[in-house]
This record gives sequence, structure tokens and C-alpha cells, in this order.
Amino acid sequence: QVQLVESGGGLVQAGDSLRLSCAASGRTFSSLAMGWFRQAPGKEREFVAAISRSGDRTYYVDSVKGRFTISRNNAANTMYLQMNSLKPEDTAVYYCAAQLTAFWYDVYSSSGTYGDWGQGTQVTVSK
Repeated sequence: QVQLVESGGGLVQAGDSLRLSCAASGRTFSSLAMGWFRQAPGKEREFVAAISRSGDRTYYVDSVKGRFTISRNNAANTMYLQMNSLKPEDTAVYYCAAQLTAFWYDVYSSSGTYGDWGQGTQVTVSK
């Protein structure tokens, strides 16, 4: 089982930037495909971005393309989500997720694929 701890959330204004971090422990980090999801009040949890074990492959939901960047540092057991040009509609609790995979190229956008989840970090973007 993987333990995941998110950090970096906060209250910002529209147009500002934030960087979220997800620290992992309990498994070899480089064996995990990773992802970010978010859930706004009254809405379903939605996929935001995913990254392969190696970091060579990434995938984004259309609404964040060009604004958000997912990355990882396998030596530091940490994944990141750099969020630029934030909008009020980005307001949500952001969760990181992990899934053990044998394939370096796997990226997953379905929440049901991920076996381990963090507790979430709140991001609030004001107008």
C-alpha cells in the first residue's frame, strides 16, 4: 500500500499560480503511475492530469492544458502539479493517486484504476 500526502494548496486570486506536491511512501515510487484529480463542491471527482512511471508520458484534461504541468521526481518520491493562470472554476479539493504498474509508459485517467489516494488539499481561486 502507498501512503500519499498532498500539500501546497491555498487561497489565491484568479491569474495566480500554485504548485501542489504529493509525497509518496510505502512502495518504490518509480514503480507507480501517478495522477491528480479534483472534486468541487457538489460535483463528481474529475481527472486533471496523469504521469507515467518514468515521467516521459503525461496526459491532461482539456480544461487545464497549457495552464497546468504535471511532473515527478523519482529520487525524491514526489509528484508535482504546477498550476498557472488559475481560474475560479479550478476551485476544488485536489487529490493525488497512485497505481502500481509494470509498464513504464502507462498513464491512467480513470479514477477507478488507481488503488491509493491521498487525503486532498484545498485550492480556492477567488475572482
